[in-house]
Amino acid sequence: MRQATGSQRVVVLGSTGSIGVSTLDVIARHPDRLRVHALSANSRMEDLAGQAAACGAPVVLVPDDAARARFVAAWRGENLPEIRVGAQALADTVAEAQCDMVVAAIVGAAGLPSALAAARAGKRILLANKEALVAAGTLFMQAVRDSGAELLPIDSEHNAIFQCLPHHGVSGNRAHAPSEPATSVRRLLLTASGGPFRLADPADLQSVTPAQACAHPNWSMGRKISVDSATMVNKGLEVIEAHWLFAMPPERIEVVIHPQSVVHSLVEYVDGSVLAQLGNPDMRTPISYGLGFPDRLESGVGMLDLARVGRLDFEEPNFARFPCLPLCFAALKAGQGACIALNAANEIAVQAFLEGRLPYTWIARVIEASLEWQAGWPSATLGSLEDVLAADAAVRAYAGNLGLA
Repeated sequence: MRQATGSQRVVVLGSTGSIGVSTLDVIARHPDRLRVHALSANSRMEDLAGQAAACGAPVVLVPDDAARARFVAAWRGENLPEIRVGAQALADTVAEAQCDMVVAAIVGAAGLPSALAAARAGKRILLANKEALVAAGTLFMQAVRDSGAELLPIDSEHNAIFQCLPHHGVSGNRAHAPSEPATSVRRLLLTASGGPFRLADPADLQSVTPAQACAHPNWSMGRKISVDSATMVNKGLEVIEAHWLFAMPPERIEVVIHPQSVVHSLVEYVDGSVLAQLGNPDMRTPISYGLGFPDRLESGVGMLDLARVGRLDFEEPNFARFPCLPLCFAALKAGQGACIALNAANEIAVQAFLEGRLPYTWIARVIEASLEWQAGWPSATLGSLEDVLAADAAVRAYAGNLGLA
């Protein structure tokens, strides 16, 4: 792979997941301006070895010595890359001088420490990890502002909003985190496909299987995020993210069902104008926008054929079908501790559902019970990563004991 000496060096955290795979596809299209510095994976060592050999990554990051041995056994290239082991290696790698930008795509709370390390180091962060903002929004955004880091969301919805906003917080071709909402913006509208159960009778959801919940009609995603899309927890987490990314009050953020997934989100202005970002449902579009910002890069995504799409439908979400969505709004209004509880309880419940230990409809019940339990906590300061992780662990322990068998 031809690499220019002046190209931007990228660390891809979670490279074997769907975001990571799409990121590497875009990077491979632009060897003159982008090259991989490091890749990380948690379990798919064979895939990681293939990726590292293909892109010439000089560094790979693995969770433990057993994973290191599996990587070495899977390696088919000529020169073995440097293999770094453990969670601290993630934080150290994103902070080093050889890293220019970080794609933060590790799923779950496990991705929080490395994303925060990148923020503190002042890097350009392409954020796909929700927990950095959902569980630690105050801490993370303060780190971004203190260090002068660039924060570019690559969730399709937040990327769409970013593209539709005025040049608020952008100067000198750098994206800066706003501390207050753009005065000309009335509200943000996040679109949601409605997932596989958009038209389902709520009474029929008790018997939903993991395979059914993971069968998203428009997007190809991992199992956990697919379930989150089915329950619309994913959209609720995105509401919380939008609050932090764009300094937008909760009452000015709304969700609308849009089954075609062509309009990725909208921004309404005080004069009545509504700007929308449209495109095919392909994550390479927002990823390429983040990698190339302020330039636009060719992403490999085909042209949008609106005549073939034919129609664009919109509807309000049904809270009886999606009870997790109002729980997410309630958590945002209740504060950071409730958002930590929401995220942790959801991760525990989704894993139990995927393992056949919990009915689909009980995901919302576990979240609701955990929020009620968290509301009884004494007031606590969540001013450090250790505080956030301790609160997260407490909720996980509670949620894990709610009869999940």
